[in-house]
Amino acid sequence: MAPATPLNAADITEKARRDLLLLLEGIRGKKNLVLEKTLAGPLNLLVKFSTLQEYGVDKPFFLENGNVDTSQRNIVFLVRGDKAKTVITVADQIKRIRRDSSIEHEFAIFWVPRRTMISDQLLEEAGVLGEASVSEWPLYFVPLADDVLSLELEESVLDLYCKKDPTSIYLSAKALMLQQQKYGLFPRIIGKGDNGKRLADLLIRMRTEVTAGEIPSSSGPSLLGLAPSASIDSLIIVDREVDFPTVLLTQLTYEGLIDEVFHITANQIEVDSSVVGAGPQPGQTGSASTSMKRKILIDSKDTLYNDLGDANFAVVGNLLNKAARRLQSSTERNQLAAKTTSELREFVAKLPGYQAEQASLKLHTSLAEEIIKFTRTDTFTRSLEVQQNIMSGAEPTTQHDTINELINRDVALPLILRLLCLESTTNAGIRPKDLDLFKRAIIQAYGPQHILTLAALEKMGLLGPRAGVGISSAPAKPGSVTNYTPLRKTLRLWDDEVNESQPNDISYTFSGYAPLSIRLVQSLIQKQRLANTIKPPAPASASTAQPNPLAQGLRIFDDASKYVKGATFDEVQRGEEKAAKARSILNGSQGEAGKTVVVFFLGGVTRAEIAALRFVGARLKEAGGEGRGSRVVVCATNVIRGDDLVGCAIEEASFGDR
Repeated sequence: MAPATPLNAADITEKARRDLLLLLEGIRGKKNLVLEKTLAGPLNLLVKFSTLQEYGVDKPFFLENGNVDTSQRNIVFLVRGDKAKTVITVADQIKRIRRDSSIEHEFAIFWVPRRTMISDQLLEEAGVLGEASVSEWPLYFVPLADDVLSLELEESVLDLYCKKDPTSIYLSAKALMLQQQKYGLFPRIIGKGDNGKRLADLLIRMRTEVTAGEIPSSSGPSLLGLAPSASIDSLIIVDREVDFPTVLLTQLTYEGLIDEVFHITANQIEVDSSVVGAGPQPGQTGSASTSMKRKILIDSKDTLYNDLGDANFAVVGNLLNKAARRLQSSTERNQLAAKTTSELREFVAKLPGYQAEQASLKLHTSLAEEIIKFTRTDTFTRSLEVQQNIMSGAEPTTQHDTINELINRDVALPLILRLLCLESTTNAGIRPKDLDLFKRAIIQAYGPQHILTLAALEKMGLLGPRAGVGISSAPAKPGSVTNYTPLRKTLRLWDDEVNESQPNDISYTFSGYAPLSIRLVQSLIQKQRLANTIKPPAPASASTAQPNPLAQGLRIFDDASKYVKGATFDEVQRGEEKAAKARSILNGSQGEAGKTVVVFFLGGVTRAEIAALRFVGARLKEAGGEGRGSRVVVCATNVIRGDDLVGCAIEEASFGDR
């Protein structure tokens, strides 16, 4: 019997969908649905609105708008219960509806993903706990693609690195523990970063709690969850704090640039309808549709997008041209005239597919044209030049004139902060004198409220003075900062001869820079190829295919870890011997090369990193897995970009606001 595919996106989607529909089914009659805005995207990916209507949902409302009407007796709140502010908002709306409505309402609250004691306490203090039925919708991972699972915790970076709130760590551990209970223990948990270490420790603690809470059974199936998985190779945890620069850089893959320009949220983007050339939507007039924004689903199941998404944007134009020529040749009249009756029947059967592909081609051509406009601006080219120079190891002070020029031009503040934070995180800080000048320039150009912004960035470890510069300053301790100077050589983080059209290394995702986070993953699962990239074998040894000495054990990972911020951890989970044998008999065995490697990003993952991991996974399949898993599944607290990282620190209010 073939083992079940672990972390299967279809299974996770179906379970989440079924759980929600069962909750809705338990409330008889029509109901109004009040949901948090951050849940709208995930909900749209999991359940169609037509299905919700079949289960009695009449109208949807956003909690933040505070405009739910009293047209239905049943009112259902679908919200996250981890934030006190959200819980208080729910309580206030229940009290308002009670006060303003002339009919008796039935309230139900579905907390996502769990019900907490704090939420119950706040509802009780507000006097509404007894007026609502309270349940939980255990939505943890939301599949964004077959190989990408996200917890969709948009504030995870702010919580982890600014507020020091460990909620994201707990929810991540809970999500991973549920997968362990279903597919077996992760045989090995390895990674880098202080918060990553906390996550690994919490996972092991949860496993101990599950073991202690089990009821002994003679048949023994309950122990199966405590046996090492036969289909998972390892769990690799990457703490975002380990590699902030990769997020701060401008992503140069097609999907990455769509995210930079349009901001992808739960696989959807909002684009002006004039850009995508959409006709009037149902219920809209022609004039209204041209000035309105339209939501577009970025679908990984779209064949054309599947080819474009992970490619460097420099080659997207050629790929679109090839697709256009292929479609044109397939549908030309002279080609159709030469076809036999059976060939025409086959063509007609494929016609819907051609039409869908033509619509996809039109959409992505329009999006690519908008991205080209963005990349041809002087601001983009100057900022990209600064980024490339910093990452290649150029003296950072040579870039200060360009950054000052951009500040004087009054370009968007997030871009300025990204460049300054990039210099700070790659050079263990900025010279105190230069940092003070930049702070003064930002406060003068963008407002005094950004004193708080700069303080928040410093608290997050994104911006700060370089240690060891002053007379009395002590040098930075090993492990307290990431030292990119030796890492550029140890992991070959920069490639001057990058091939963007036919890539042979992950550096194509940033046109020269190989993401540190993915290099660390490669040092664990793709050691031989990475060793040959760092230190190419001599022609004589290449012909005899001798293993590179760098690929022995964890040599590359251990060497690099010395220069990377945060704790290093490596835990092996063996489980019960009886349970391991039982799981092996039940699920069958699977070769090492066919196993799944789970890579978890705590604090968010970028689209470019996802593309790089897919590149690694594809090469592992070609090489038979190098003795490790060949299926790579990317899990994360959320998908992030540079503007999100610095944006969570930006102070929105200004002095004088009330």
